[in-house]
Amino acid sequence: MTMLKNRARTIVSSLLVLLTASSCFAASLGTATRAVIPVEVQQIINVDYRRMKSSDSAMQMKEKLLPPNMKQFEDALKEIGIVPERDLDQITLAVFRAKDNTLQIVGVAQGTFPRKKLTTGLSKQKIKGNKVNGSMVYPMSGGMYMTFLDDWTMLFGPQTSVQAGLDARDNSSQSLNANSTITDMISSVDQGTVWSVLDAQGTQNMLKSSLGTASDLAEFGNMKSRLLGSHYSMDFDHGVDFSLSVVTSDNITAASLSAVMRAGLMFKKSSATQVEKNAIDGTTVDSQAGTLIVHFKADDKNFQSLLDSPMFSAVTR
Repeated sequence: MTMLKNRARTIVSSLLVLLTASSCFAASLGTATRAVIPVEVQQIINVDYRRMKSSDSAMQMKEKLLPPNMKQFEDALKEIGIVPERDLDQITLAVFRAKDNTLQIVGVAQGTFPRKKLTTGLSKQKIKGNKVNGSMVYPMSGGMYMTFLDDWTMLFGPQTSVQAGLDARDNSSQSLNANSTITDMISSVDQGTVWSVLDAQGTQNMLKSSLGTASDLAEFGNMKSRLLGSHYSMDFDHGVDFSLSVVTSDNITAASLSAVMRAGLMFKKSSATQVEKNAIDGTTVDSQAGTLIVHFKADDKNFQSLLDSPMFSAVTR
């Protein structure tokens, strides 16, 4: 649970407080990726490396906000001869509930991988793989393991997570394809440069982290059980554009949550710097058809200033 809260605070709270182009570049999930994400997924985060590289703001945000697991994997890739900035197209991280109800994380990398060269390099480094469900799984640095799903896709993560992913692929257990709630939300955001979807429990944790002391209000406590899920996307084509939607069970819950969120922003604004106040002023909070909608937009200069602000540093610790 601590891992989820830290990641949600780092990714989503920071973007909320942001306060805190084409379709061929859309970061949608491929068939191989969907097949290895276990069905009991709590959160999926997807990052389109190709689009991020074209934006200074995106790259600065990547250094400050992306999960440690992603940076750890980048380092492990470099050790086996992959250059993330050149070879990666996108990375997907998924937090899921294992059979013992603990939270585990698994990742999928897509890109242009010189597979034969890499396996030869692993052999020269005397890194030996073990066959799991018919696939060769190789140990990597940091306690991670990796296997090729095809010439363009890698599965990585702790050994138990990789095993769970391969079990889902081979129908020993169910995969993301059987989770219609999550897959329906993915279709709403998968055109984004950075996007994420969360189930009901993940949404509760995310909002509790982002609201801070406001989450202790009785109003939020009464609403928690009526949160069904959430999704956000972030683009950098023209400045920074962030949109978050929280799906609730009814219009009243969405409207009440909207009021709590606006109150939280006003409280933060009372002690904010001018840069932070500008960010809050650039944020809209509304509700529509049972959904809380948060939108933030800023130009590159203002967003980069926000990244260095005290408030932003506080929520990303």
